[in-house]
Amino acid sequence: MMSLSIASPTSVSFTGKLGLSKSSFHGVRIAHICPALAPSASTLRTSSGSSSSASSRVVMMAKKQEELKDIRAKTTEELNEEIVDLKGELFMLRLQRSARNEFKSSEFRRMRKRIARMLTVKRERELEEGINKRLSRKLDKKWKKSIVPRPPPSLKKLQGEEAAAEAKEAKESA
Repeated sequence: MMSLSIASPTSVSFTGKLGLSKSSFHGVRIAHICPALAPSASTLRTSSGSSSSASSRVVMMAKKQEELKDIRAKTTEELNEEIVDLKGELFMLRLQRSARNEFKSSEFRRMRKRIARMLTVKRERELEEGINKRLSRKLDKKWKKSIVPRPPPSLKKLQGEEAAAEAKEAKESA
């Protein structure tokens, strides 16, 4: 039988198929269900002997916050350009996967998350300007139609390296 404790001003608990009484929801306490997932004293330590998993979580959150600050510092036009570039990179990764070439599978998730963050910041700016959802969709369609197809930066870099190799080869043979 499944049990779940819910942290709220009044104690509410859910057991199996019983109904959940109405109260304000303030979160789920996982410690009672899965003691292995509960933070132990070693992971909560902030001294020099802190746990690596806790410190890695803090570092990852710091990186995300830093990345968000960088994204928010950009103009909307810069965001649009970077979104197009990242979508091109994502397309190149899909091509590599379909051709069974070597690639980092973690790049898919990283790029999708980065694109989502940028689109979120873009939408936040639209909300600040008072643009409603319907108009936002219309502007997105117009923006997508105005995009000029171009190769992603990784492909440009690869083409540049190939051109340099061919030039070097031609120079050596001449």
